[in-house]
Amino acid sequence: MAYEQFAYVYDELMQDVPYPEWVAWVLEQVEPGKRIADIGCGTGTATLLLADHYEVTGVDLSEEMLEIAQEKAMETNRHIDFWVQDMRELELPEPVDAITILCDSLNYLQTEADVKQTFDSAVRLLTDGGKLLFDVHSPYKMETLFNGKTYATHAEQSSYIWFADPGEEPLSVVHELTFFIEGEDGRYDRVDETHHQRTYPPEQYITWLREAGFRVCAVTGDFTSDAPTETAERIFFVAEKI
Repeated sequence: MAYEQFAYVYDELMQDVPYPEWVAWVLEQVEPGKRIADIGCGTGTATLLLADHYEVTGVDLSEEMLEIAQEKAMETNRHIDFWVQDMRELELPEPVDAITILCDSLNYLQTEADVKQTFDSAVRLLTDGGKLLFDVHSPYKMETLFNGKTYATHAEQSSYIWFADPGEEPLSVVHELTFFIEGEDGRYDRVDETHHQRTYPPEQYITWLREAGFRVCAVTGDFTSDAPTETAERIFFVAEKI
């Protein structure tokens, strides 16, 4: 499963990801103090930042990721409940005012039915007027930056080589990741993982949101309200439960 080994070096390799920009975007859409379920929260970096403004619950499919998230919450004296759940089948003790699916987590769903099921699951969990906020890779990004490209990085205790090739389905990508992780004895262990992602045109997401019972409030690109979605790397959606 994706992220089983990646979980333990994820934060080191993702330290340049602008999580505060996601939180600032959420703050523009959701009033502080509301209850938020952060879906696909991973190791909880954005979740902890959201917890400074909201009553937050973290949800992820990876138990390894959530173990790290819980440790980080305890170290910073934050009380956050974390649940191991599939975003297609969300079940929490009480409804929430907003749901966030940040940092292209939705793109890990492999079929149209998976996305539609997730929207249906979200609308059931939200209070009336509650909001769903998520971002996805754009078609432009899938067809250019993820089309036969190779990336590499080196951090203090780990390095990776990342091959991104088109998948079999339209607007999909297969990420082949090879990690070299330094052990306590100074030697490096090699770990290989494969991650699959898929996206859809913005119009398709809008259709599915409306079918699930949402009103689409905003569709923007790259953290800005005026960036054209045609050339944006990420597309951001805000939808409200009718």
